[in-house]
Amino acid sequence: MGPVAAQFLADLGADVIAVEPPDGAFQRKWGGADKRVDGQSMLLLTGNRNKRSLTLDLKKPEAIEIARKLIATSDVMTENFRPGVLDKLGLGYEDAKKINPQIIYAAASGYGPDGPYVYRPGQDLLVQAISGLATITGSREQGPRAVGVSAVDHHGAALFAAGILAALVRKTPGQGCRVDVSLLSAALDLQMESFTCYLNGERPDDVRQPGPISGWYYGAPYGIYPTRDGHMAISLGSLSTVSEALDVPADQRVPDKEAYRRRDEASAAIAANVAKRTTAECIALFEAHGIWHAAVNDYADVVTDPQVVHNKNCRSSAGRRARRSRSSAIPCAMMASCPKSDCRLRNLGLRPRKSSKSSATTTTNLKTFPGRGRSAPLRPRAPLDDAPNAHHGRHARAHVHTGHARDDRAEADSP
Repeated sequence: MGPVAAQFLADLGADVIAVEPPDGAFQRKWGGADKRVDGQSMLLLTGNRNKRSLTLDLKKPEAIEIARKLIATSDVMTENFRPGVLDKLGLGYEDAKKINPQIIYAAASGYGPDGPYVYRPGQDLLVQAISGLATITGSREQGPRAVGVSAVDHHGAALFAAGILAALVRKTPGQGCRVDVSLLSAALDLQMESFTCYLNGERPDDVRQPGPISGWYYGAPYGIYPTRDGHMAISLGSLSTVSEALDVPADQRVPDKEAYRRRDEASAAIAANVAKRTTAECIALFEAHGIWHAAVNDYADVVTDPQVVHNKNCRSSAGRRARRSRSSAIPCAMMASCPKSDCRLRNLGLRPRKSSKSSATTTTNLKTFPGRGRSAPLRPRAPLDDAPNAHHGRHARAHVHTGHARDDRAEADSP
């Protein structure tokens, strides 16, 4: 959560320094599908774009002193340690306020800064299980099932970055604040619509997905249905129109006003008639009747999808050894006419370097650390899609990251 939030801020123009332990941050050592590009894990390529990095052994007094200097000259400090770890090192919120009264201290955790779960491991899959997300994603036939990506991590990262940006905008001269976001809170927020339905009125006995319906609180036809050669998603729309388009027999049709109460019956009739047709035939029928729909893509379809190609959502970049890596592009685009921000951030006085075409992570030489530099405005810059992990000259210092929820020794970022 923390590294991706810091990456998002870096994409928007913040000068982010990731502080890692001597053996490297968690994401350097673990990645999906046993894949590595130029010696870098997929997880590192996913969350380390546009950052600088340095190594600090926080068990050593000289490293603590360097960290204190970073805090003194930064606007934001983010950390992913388990609650209490930085307090023991003299780098917690109260300590950071004494070093820099204007610091925005942002803490990402598994379950919050205190409470009965405060010392539990905070990790996406575990939180999906605890929060009920795995239950509502599962089906009545097969039981709970986790979302196939780290959805809680990524939603939490967006909330974390938004909280930091709000703190910067609302910042009072001479006074900082603390921002807290937990994976558990992010997971519950991700289910806002579902929980609102559950907490109000009569509660259902089962919140797993019923048959092809994609959510316990949805009525028919909302769901995914198998075709002869694939699958089709049918979204919000008139049940009677869908029944007409598919030639559902009259005695099997369910009125629109009973789309929720009789959804099992309605979805079964729809499924039976969708299964008779190919995906292309369904698309033609649904387009002719104005029904919201989409064919279900696998990843091979996604990378060649015309809108994905048009949006340039997949980019490649040169690696350290001339090998190119591919990843999703920066999701937030800023037009050239976007006005400059009035928010002014102090930089560290580090000398900007030219953009690197390498995807390798660079390291700041702490022996030449010069201290505070002059004030500079945070302003948007062109997306750096061709160098996802390269070091670039920065407009402003905006972020220090310290720690990772999965590992008490993991990285920290500092804007």
